[in-house]
Amino acid sequence: MDQDGPNYEPETVPCSNSSCKSKIVPGDGSSGPKKIKSQKTRKRRELMSYSELPEYMKDNEYILNYYRAEWSIRDAFFSVFSFHNESLNVWTHLLGFILFVGLTVANIMHHDKFFPVIDVHTESMFSLSRSTCNQYINFLNHSRGSKNRCTYLDAKSPGNVTRWPFFVFLGGSMFCLLSSSICHLFCCHSKDLNVFLLRIDYAGITAMIITSFFPPIYYIFQCTPRWYFIYLAGITSMGIFTIITLFTPSLSSPKYRGFRALLFASMGLFGVVPAVHAIVVNWENPQRNVTLMYELGMAVFYLVGTGFYVGRVPERLKPGWFDRVGHSHQIFHVFVMLGALSHYAAALLFLDWRDHVGC
Repeated sequence: MDQDGPNYEPETVPCSNSSCKSKIVPGDGSSGPKKIKSQKTRKRRELMSYSELPEYMKDNEYILNYYRAEWSIRDAFFSVFSFHNESLNVWTHLLGFILFVGLTVANIMHHDKFFPVIDVHTESMFSLSRSTCNQYINFLNHSRGSKNRCTYLDAKSPGNVTRWPFFVFLGGSMFCLLSSSICHLFCCHSKDLNVFLLRIDYAGITAMIITSFFPPIYYIFQCTPRWYFIYLAGITSMGIFTIITLFTPSLSSPKYRGFRALLFASMGLFGVVPAVHAIVVNWENPQRNVTLMYELGMAVFYLVGTGFYVGRVPERLKPGWFDRVGHSHQIFHVFVMLGALSHYAAALLFLDWRDHVGC
């Protein structure tokens, strides 16, 4: 028998009659169907290079190795515990989702206890002078006693000011972070699932941008409902248009990476109009500078992160060096988290201010 062929060996099988025959059976358990199946399983779980990927998965030519492709749902799920080029993309936003779930639960249960924590961070992060803090306290005291300007509301009594805009922002952030993690974890399964999850991921980013506008616009313009209705309706309409546009299959391709970033940036820049309006309306409010710094911090984080994402830096400079750690999409995820946390701090300030001041 040819040595390169299957390895079979004769085995003598006892017979019930006087004539015994030889039966050919597989002699080596490692060369039968089980071996073929195990080889296919191992092959499915192997990490690939960029050149080996199917076309629909080729997104960043500067990341050369450690790709998953055509993996089963089960294998993709358990790959959350392995180390590939999507590992940190999954975990940065998965941990962010868990953090925001915790913040949401904490605010539901003890929202009145969280502002002092933010106040401490505000003072340490931005080195606020003692005089600025005193001005803010005096402003609150003046607001409480001035009957012709506003009505005093007891901040320790929960529910004086509606909380739904604040929790809308938290919900949008959690949806964005979770959809991003799921997309990066399971996009290696098949083309159909890849396209579907990318659309959900874009919808999550859009939802986070839209809902980020709700706390500042609602609480700043709560006493003039016309303005918060105009601004919130405007950003929501832009978000719906963005989602519909990005659900077009051709716009999900890597070719339109810059266009997608431009859409998201346009939504963010829409906030310049209500921001300028809010600054003018609250020019005498000492708290204005604190919230403005948080919101500027959020804008800087988002813009810098988007710059890394679009420019594909640093992997563009050293292809293959940042395949698993340090490539642009991971950096983008980190800046998204920093921006969301900065906006969360600002939202708490808006909420506490409106609790004290009322209308």
